[in-house]
Amino acid sequence: MNSTRDNAKNNGVIAVLLLSCALTLIAACNRMTTPRPTQVLKEADAKVAAGNFVEAIGLYESILDGSPGSAEVHYRLALLYDDKMNDPLHALHHFKRYLTIAPDGAHANDVKNFMKRDELTLLTNLSGDTVVPRAEAARLRNENLALRKQIEDNRFLARASSAENKKSQEKKTGTKKSEHSRSYVVKSGDTLASISRKFYKTSGRWKKIRDANVDKIDDPQNLKVGETLTIP
Repeated sequence: MNSTRDNAKNNGVIAVLLLSCALTLIAACNRMTTPRPTQVLKEADAKVAAGNFVEAIGLYESILDGSPGSAEVHYRLALLYDDKMNDPLHALHHFKRYLTIAPDGAHANDVKNFMKRDELTLLTNLSGDTVVPRAEAARLRNENLALRKQIEDNRFLARASSAENKKSQEKKTGTKKSEHSRSYVVKSGDTLASISRKFYKTSGRWKKIRDANVDKIDDPQNLKVGETLTIP
């Protein structure tokens, strides 16, 4: 009787070990059939979605090898530095690497526009012992701030005038019209810059989206997932 129980127990242990080995082999086969760069790219994208930008950068950089496939990785790194890290210098580097590897790539036109914007941003931020003298850099910054203030003032006046006209029109028609606007539901990882890039091919028009949703956006740096925004 004891011998029979012992045999059954041993058979059970062997069955568990065989099942464990089989599962290990299946997992290994799955890893072998999926190229490592593809796995790492997915992991990096997940880190970005979770807000772990530094870890995402490390993963992206680990699969840069100068091959044609690296172009897409450089592009994602550039967008990460631009939209999440507010680092136009590193973004510009990766945009240039993208064009070097894929001058006629799917993102080439967008990349050229993004580079012009980042170059302008760097130029207006230069000071001290840099290519642009301190006085010139200060002048450029002041002009930029003055222009920005003028644009904001004009937008405020335009919004006020538009609001009055809209109220007047609504009183006449009893309806609200938004013929030239679109809606967008905020997703995890979205920023005003990335939403601007999605609709306007540039992150520079994020303020336009913010201004069109002043009653919805409490903190431009922390958008609410699931919130429906108006895209003018």
